[in-house]
Amino acid sequence: MDHRLIRKLRPRLLAWLRRSRSGRVLFMKRFPYKDIKRATDGFQSIMYTTSHIAAYKARFQDGGVVLIKEMRDYDQGKDAFYREVQLLGRLHHRHLLALKGLSTGHRRLLVFDNIERGSLKEHLTGNILSRILCMHVSENQCKNLIFTLLLSDPIRTPLDWKTRLQIVIGVVAALEYLLLFNEPPMYHVSISSSSIMLDENFNAKLSDVGLQSSGENYVTVPHTSCAKDCMGQECGNIMFQLGVLILELITGQSSDDRAADLVQWIREYRFCSSIHKMLDPDLGNSYDSRELKSLLAVAKLCVRYGDKPKISILQVLRYLHKKIESPHD
Repeated sequence: MDHRLIRKLRPRLLAWLRRSRSGRVLFMKRFPYKDIKRATDGFQSIMYTTSHIAAYKARFQDGGVVLIKEMRDYDQGKDAFYREVQLLGRLHHRHLLALKGLSTGHRRLLVFDNIERGSLKEHLTGNILSRILCMHVSENQCKNLIFTLLLSDPIRTPLDWKTRLQIVIGVVAALEYLLLFNEPPMYHVSISSSSIMLDENFNAKLSDVGLQSSGENYVTVPHTSCAKDCMGQECGNIMFQLGVLILELITGQSSDDRAADLVQWIREYRFCSSIHKMLDPDLGNSYDSRELKSLLAVAKLCVRYGDKPKISILQVLRYLHKKIESPHD
């Protein structure tokens, strides 16, 4: 019933959005370049980088911690840059990092909202290679390896099971908004533990959206070939990234440069027999096995079909609400 209702209302919602977004974005705050340079410690506090984007953590004098994104190699002119800034300024969702302002002095910089808890990657256990090695050594050696890993980052805040579930649901809800309730849909989005930010309440915020997001070398343009439920090739990469993110949250491992290890693991015929070795030790026994199986099922579907997804963002969201947020049988 909900699915049919969304199909019916979507054209009307998009028409309303087009009318409401027809004007210029006013009141976009301009930040002095010198203030941003000071807040980022001379652009040394790097959060993540790509060939087109450098993201920095910034702490202004009022104590607020925000994200600064520098747009590199943006050669399409100021008009194109400002159009994209306007587009980002009109995006409003509780799981998207809100644009607060910009600076166009020495560099083209965008200032985003609160990232008090930093990136998701900062709260994950550590190197995926260490966990893979644990599958081939004794239990005591594995424990010592993980203990050493944890000591290397004493300020890291472990994420409990409920927080991880809410991060997944929040990311999927943001993707639903970007892909199904925007005109044009925002296909240029990167999902990784490095680019997902956390506010003071550990709410997930997508930060790499639009403009020149990771893995793309061109700006956001309208797409008309994708089906309403987003089952086309444009969404294949997004679904794959979502699957890898779920595996990151289950294992506690960052997928940077090693996503293939996680994907290879879940694609194994008998991967279920090694789940206990791959689970994040931070979780201990404080997780729900039923919810774990549901997340693994979603992750496996997301990474299985490459650029021809067999499951849509809307279906994933409905499945998670049904399997995770509904009372257990």
